Amino acid sequence: MSKHQELLQELLYFSQSARTVDALMEQIVERLHATMTRYNWVGFYLIDKSTRDVLLLGPHVGSFEPLERVPLDQGLCGAAASLETTVLVNNVAEDPRYLAGSEMVKSEIVVPVLVKRLVYGEIDINSYFANTFTGEDQELIEGCARLVGAYLENTPDHKPGK
Repeated sequence: MSKHQELLQELLYFSQSARTVDALMEQIVERLHATMTRYNWVGFYLIDKSTRDVLLLGPHVGSFEPLERVPLDQGLCGAAASLETTVLVNNVAEDPRYLAGSEMVKSEIVVPVLVKRLVYGEIDINSYFANTFTGEDQELIEGCARLVGAYLENTPDHKPGK
């Protein structure tokens, strides 16, 4: 079993006993950041439930201060949420959508978290190294997004978009 698969398995076990979605998201960002050495900033952005037109900073860990709000029509984060699909850029200097959180960032991956087919938020990971994210990284991060989505779908009082 690869390091990626082991970490996803660990997070799956944690998700089954997590008391809140915040605890789950905090565990995900902490473990991804601690285990994957080239993941220099790991965080969640959550859709503003009242307007649904901006992403708000959620649990995060890393070596720079991120943007606190990202409009859905801006940046790689906005693109991932608006398109409801993973956005992987291994050289951010070549993508005009990139909004700089740090000049040191070279690559970024953003994976939406879907709950009952609605975007709840996303996992955003930045690296100071170009070409950090492989297919195995993408599978890991998409798996983490699915864990959060499944947790929320199985929470009786959760109402997406409210």
